[in-house]
Amino acid sequence: VQLVESGGGQVPAGGSLTLSCVASGRSFSNFAMGWFRQPPRKEREFVGSISWSGDNIRYGDSTKGRFTIYRDNAKNTVYLQMNNLELDDTAQYKCAAWYDVRNTDYPEDHDYWGQGTQVTVSS
Repeated sequence: VQLVESGGGQVPAGGSLTLSCVASGRSFSNFAMGWFRQPPRKEREFVGSISWSGDNIRYGDSTKGRFTIYRDNAKNTVYLQMNNLELDDTAQYKCAAWYDVRNTDYPEDHDYWGQGTQVTVSS
């Protein structure tokens, strides 16, 4: 099983980026997928997650209203559209997949995680 993120990079404050995470190696039916980030010298933070059906979406408080998460199950891909980026959004972003039909829980270390993609917001 593999999760591979892409789309990170350096962007000026106020700009936009869209991250992608492609999952492979098994069926992800009924798996929630989501994004987490870890800024330098800080703890990992929940960004957002989406259920398999797409009808249950959650966001972290710091990204609500600026970020949009969506998925394409035919491509086993989850996306994170990030708008109006701020300096504090600088972090390594990782996607995760975990069995959770209703998207009410959070992944644990033994669930599926990608390697991460770096997002750097500059002033």
